[in-house]
Amino acid sequence: MSLTTFWNKKIKKMDWQDIGLIKLSVAAFALMLAKLWNPILNLNWYWYLIILIVAGIRPMYRTYFK
Repeated sequence: MSLTTFWNKKIKKMDWQDIGLIKLSVAAFALMLAKLWNPILNLNWYWYLIILIVAGIRPMYRTYFK
């Protein structure tokens, strides 16, 4: 069994509350990382927009066009 298959089976057992808690923990980790590594907060606003768009392309494509 590959690692992808293993995690897909585990994710299918989760409900909406588990997914929400995962999102919250990822957001908390990102804030902690920003707090500990100060240079990341010195980026201009458009870099965050570029990261948002690049990270969101695949999920948006798979959601709306497949």
